[in-house]
Amino acid sequence: MIKNLKKGDSVAVDGVCLTVIAKPNFNTFRVEVMPETLKRTVLGTLGIGDLVNLELAISATDRFAGHIVQGHIDGVAAVDNIKKEGNSHILAFKVSDKLSRYIIEKGSVAINGISLTVIEVKDTRFTVGIIPYTWTHTMLSSAKVGDRVNIEVDILGKYLEKLIKSCLKRQNVKKKD
Repeated sequence: MIKNLKKGDSVAVDGVCLTVIAKPNFNTFRVEVMPETLKRTVLGTLGIGDLVNLELAISATDRFAGHIVQGHIDGVAAVDNIKKEGNSHILAFKVSDKLSRYIIEKGSVAINGISLTVIEVKDTRFTVGIIPYTWTHTMLSSAKVGDRVNIEVDILGKYLEKLIKSCLKRQNVKKKD
């Protein structure tokens, strides 16, 4: 993957969209992280040797196959439970009230940049299922209860909420006139 990177490219590190700031060499590349990113993500807690998910940005000519994931992290969740079920693993996460309203059953959520389908939602807790391929090809296989992960909720829900609020606000203004 690194051989495909060049200065100025976008690369997602644990789901966080970052810009490569120097020509990559061997098996390393450099990025810059601003304070807002450190406040909103778990990047600041990473240490040397920690496993991360890496993904290149999709180009306009690539086949789109999956959920819409931008690399714009909304917040952090905590791993609440991990259990094996058949050939898969079921992971439960706890999120804030602010984020839980955007997470719906059979909707999508990105965890450390891994786009997944939500199985169940109860208040501020939700579950996802991990198939064997994803389990062995991502950092999720090293996750432990209590670990914090980056969460990106579905962008469509956030836009829809804003649009509805704007429409309701305009209706209330018209009623007052």
